[in-house]
Amino acid sequence: MYLFYAPDFRPPEYLLDEEESKHCIRVLRLERGDRIALTDGRGNLYDCRIEEPDPRRCRVVAVASQQEYGKLPYRLTMAVAPTKNSERFEWFVEKATEVGIAAIVPLESERSERRHFRPDRSEKIITAAMKQSIKAYRPELRPLTLFADFVAEPFAGRRFIAHCGAALGGMPKRHLAATLRAGEDVQVLIGPEGDFSPEEIRLALDCGFEEIGLGTQRLRTETAAVVAAVIVSTLNAPDEP
Repeated sequence: MYLFYAPDFRPPEYLLDEEESKHCIRVLRLERGDRIALTDGRGNLYDCRIEEPDPRRCRVVAVASQQEYGKLPYRLTMAVAPTKNSERFEWFVEKATEVGIAAIVPLESERSERRHFRPDRSEKIITAAMKQSIKAYRPELRPLTLFADFVAEPFAGRRFIAHCGAALGGMPKRHLAATLRAGEDVQVLIGPEGDFSPEEIRLALDCGFEEIGLGTQRLRTETAAVVAAVIVSTLNAPDEP
C-alpha cells in the first residue's frame, strides 16, 4: 500500500500537490488506474484510483473508505525535553510515530539543554513516519511548553513522571509496565539529561502525577521516551490471531 497524506481531502476527487505528485508518478512510476491510499490524518483512510497521472498535479478519485483505521485503544501523550542535539529528539519523534502516539509535547524544564524548538523538521518527520508505517492518525506536535504550564493542564487519564532519583512522594517508584493498565489514556514526562529537579517532581506530584521508573539501566532522554512509548503500546497489544 502506498499511503499519501492529504489533510484537506474532501471526497471524491483530490489533486496531489506537486511534491506528492512527483513521488507518485516519477518515483513510484504509478499509472492511470493504479491504486493508492490517502489519509487525512484524522483516522480516515481512502482507497483511491489514479485518474490523471500528472507529475505536477496528479488527480485521484476515492472509490472506498474506512473510518477509524488503525485506531488505538488508548491515547498517549509524551512530554519530552528536547535534546541538545536536535537529531536525537527527531529520532524519538519518528520512532514514537511508528509505535503509535497521540501527541508530542516538547517540554522546557529547569535543566533543559535546549530552550528553543523549531517544529518544521519534526512536522515533516511525523508525516513521513506516519505514511511509512501506514497510519491514518497523525500525531499532534505541540509548541514548546513550560513544565509548570503542562503539569497544571487538566487530564482525565493516568499521568506519570519518569526520573532517575529516589521517590519523593512517600511511595516507592513502580515500573511503568507494572502500574499501567490496558486501555488507559496516559501522559508520560521525560526530562533532560540532567533529569527533572526535585522541585519539578514535587510540583508534578501535587498535580496528580505518579512517579515511575523505566528499568535499572540509565537511558538517554530520547531512548527513555521511546521505551515508554513501546511499553504503553505493548501493554495494549491485542493477541495475535
